[in-house]
Amino acid sequence: MPDKGFCAHRGAMVTHPENTIPAFLEALRVGAHMIELDVQFSRDSAMVLMHDVTVDRTTNGTGAVAELTFSELRNLDAGSWKDSRFAGTQIPILEEVLDVMPRNIWLNIHLRGGKSLGSRVARLLEEKGRTHQAFLAVQEQSRLGARKASGSVLICNMERLSGGEDYVAATINMGANFIQLRGDVRNEFKDYTRDLHEKGIKVNYFGSDDVEVFKTLFDWGIDFPLVNDIAAAMEQAEKFGIKRVKPIY
Repeated sequence: MPDKGFCAHRGAMVTHPENTIPAFLEALRVGAHMIELDVQFSRDSAMVLMHDVTVDRTTNGTGAVAELTFSELRNLDAGSWKDSRFAGTQIPILEEVLDVMPRNIWLNIHLRGGKSLGSRVARLLEEKGRTHQAFLAVQEQSRLGARKASGSVLICNMERLSGGEDYVAATINMGANFIQLRGDVRNEFKDYTRDLHEKGIKVNYFGSDDVEVFKTLFDWGIDFPLVNDIAAAMEQAEKFGIKRVKPIY
């Protein structure tokens, strides 16, 4: 698994419709080290990929994801809003996404739900043999659900508290595997990263697409910046001694 590199936030979301198979395949093509994606329940408990509470922004439909059935969601066009060449792109379910992913990149699965979603996703990762590479970006309730369902699932603490020392301490105390820092890049991040690495916890950061920010983050030991423009970030990777991933299936 990659020690450090770039995470494609919602896939290659600058050039492709976010949280869709085409966006993920493009991120793989350019050599991403990690892919971030968002999962929530449909009305009938399908684990669909969508960041927003509603489908309004990224499909030709309207309404809350939680109030639409999987069949209704599947009939929406999730690509044309981005570009006509993506017309007819469907909202995927998590199972489909896992089936197209290689086994040698990190999968950053942001859960937008509670205990039940945490439990369901954790069990699916075990069934699919993905617990070595997939981690769940969770708040407290989804973490509890995931941990109850699986002793091997990896956890990224997203219960940010103030976002400072208390967040770092809570992440260490819960035995998480990842943390995600965010906001303005502050000098304290260097100390946070040192303390987290001493406990074997990897550090993600959201978010910037600025090359100078990348340099600071990597100099401080931060492992994986989340970027919106993964293709542009990968063009810079070699400057930081980072090689593109060649997918292994």
